[in-house]
Amino acid sequence: MIYPLLFIVFFVAMLLYFKVADKYNIIDHPNERSSHSAITIRGGGIIFTLAAIILLGWHFSEFYLMLIGAIAIGAISFADDILTLPNKLRLAVHVVAVSLMFLSLNVYSIYHVAGIAFLYVLVIGIINAYNFMDGINGITGLYSFVILGGLQYINIQHLNFIVPEMIWVPMLACAVFLIFNFRTKAKCFAGDVGSVTIAFWITFLLLKLIFITNNYIYILFLAVYGVDSVLTIIHRLILKQNIFKAHRLHFYQLLSNEYKMPHLVVSSIYGVVQLAIIILIIVKNDLPPAIISAVVIGPLILSYLIIKPQLMKLK
Repeated sequence: MIYPLLFIVFFVAMLLYFKVADKYNIIDHPNERSSHSAITIRGGGIIFTLAAIILLGWHFSEFYLMLIGAIAIGAISFADDILTLPNKLRLAVHVVAVSLMFLSLNVYSIYHVAGIAFLYVLVIGIINAYNFMDGINGITGLYSFVILGGLQYINIQHLNFIVPEMIWVPMLACAVFLIFNFRTKAKCFAGDVGSVTIAFWITFLLLKLIFITNNYIYILFLAVYGVDSVLTIIHRLILKQNIFKAHRLHFYQLLSNEYKMPHLVVSSIYGVVQLAIIILIIVKNDLPPAIISAVVIGPLILSYLIIKPQLMKLK
C-alpha cells in the first residue's frame, strides 16, 4: 500500500512544483550545449530530493549520513539551477556530500589515503559526468530507472545488500519524473538537482554493493554513460577544447542534433543497451571480471570510434 501512496505523493508534488516553477520563472533556456529549442520548466528532478527527504524519516538511523548528503547536494544543485552559483561553492558542497556518503559506507576505515583520494575523484567525476549526460528528453530518468531496476533485482534475488525501500523509492520517483519528461515535448527537465542527486544515489548503491561483494564488475552498471563521457573528454582534449565548457560532442548529442534521431529513440537506445549489459553481468557473474569487462567495454568503444566520425561529418 505504501508504494502506490508514494507514487501519488510524487505525482501531486510534481504538479505543485510546476505551479511554483511557473510563478517564479524557474525555466530552462536553450544554450550552446542544449539539444532542445523550446523553453521548458527546469528542476523537475527535485522529486529525487523529495524521495531522499521521505527516506530520511523512514530509515533515519541507518542511512541518515547518505541521505543528508543527497539532500545537501540536491539543494545546492537546485540553487545553481536558479541562480548559477560559483563553481567553488558547488564543488565544496559536493565534497561534503561525498564525505557523508563515505562515512555511511565506512570508506575511511577500509582504505588508506591514496585509495580514499582516488574514490573522491571517481565519485565526483561520476556525478559530474552523469550531469553532463543529461541533455535530451528521457535519458536521465530512463537510464537511472534501468540501473536501479538491475540493482533491485540483485538485491531481491541474489544478495540483500540494502533495504529494498532505498531502491524502490527512487525508482518510483524516476517513474513519475518520466511521465513528464519522456515526451517529444517534455513538460520539465531534471536540471542539475535531478541528475546530480540521482547520480549521487546510484553511486552510493553501487559502492555499497561493490564493497559487500568485493566485485568491481558492478561499476559496469554505468558502462554506457562511462564510455561516452570518457571518450568525449579524450576527444575534446585532442581538439584542445576546454573540457569544463559547454559543448555538443557527446555521442548522444550528435545522434540527436546532427543525425536528427528523435530524443526518445536515443534515450531508449542508451537504456536498452545498458539493460543488456546489466543482464549480462547478472547472468554471467561467474565469469572472470576481465572477460566481462572486455565483452562490454570493447563493443562500446568500437561503436563510438566507428560511428562518431561519421556523425561528425554531418556537423
